[in-house]
Amino acid sequence: MIRLLDIIFSAIGLLLCLPIFIILFVIGYFDTGSPLFLQLRVGASKKGFTLVKFRTMRRSTDSVATHFVDSSAITGFGKFLRRTKLDELPQLWNVLKGEMSLVGPRPCLFNQQELIAEREKRGVFNYRPGITGLAQVNEIDMSTPELLAETDQKMLQSLSLQNYFKYIVMTVAGKGSGDRVKS
Repeated sequence: MIRLLDIIFSAIGLLLCLPIFIILFVIGYFDTGSPLFLQLRVGASKKGFTLVKFRTMRRSTDSVATHFVDSSAITGFGKFLRRTKLDELPQLWNVLKGEMSLVGPRPCLFNQQELIAEREKRGVFNYRPGITGLAQVNEIDMSTPELLAETDQKMLQSLSLQNYFKYIVMTVAGKGSGDRVKS
């Protein structure tokens, strides 16, 4: 049932947000010269996939977990995108393709070995990663791998249609702040 909802909501979201995508793409082009950010992430069954987001950091920024990146790497427009969570909108494409779900654990990088080990112990990779979830609405990010993996496991064990909608509504309403960056 959740996969069907993912398909319906991501398809509708992509169609309805098309004008917003175009505007953000054009502004992003003038901001960084490369408005889309593509990055290899760990998906279900530890299979890699290319995550799509709007770029919020300078193109020269290292491909590491966000909490290792200095805040000066974030552009002015990128701050707006991160604050409003609009940088996440292109991930609806990943959801439609079946690489992600709207709700699930945030996909990590392959170089985040501690988080991968913690998630593997808890069976988190048996599920599709998501755009939002329990950890995100509670401001738990990848800087605390054990807590994040525990929270992901708790969410997945209690994931129901009610919680699916709850996490989406909480995210859209502004709950959670996204991944931290170094000050």
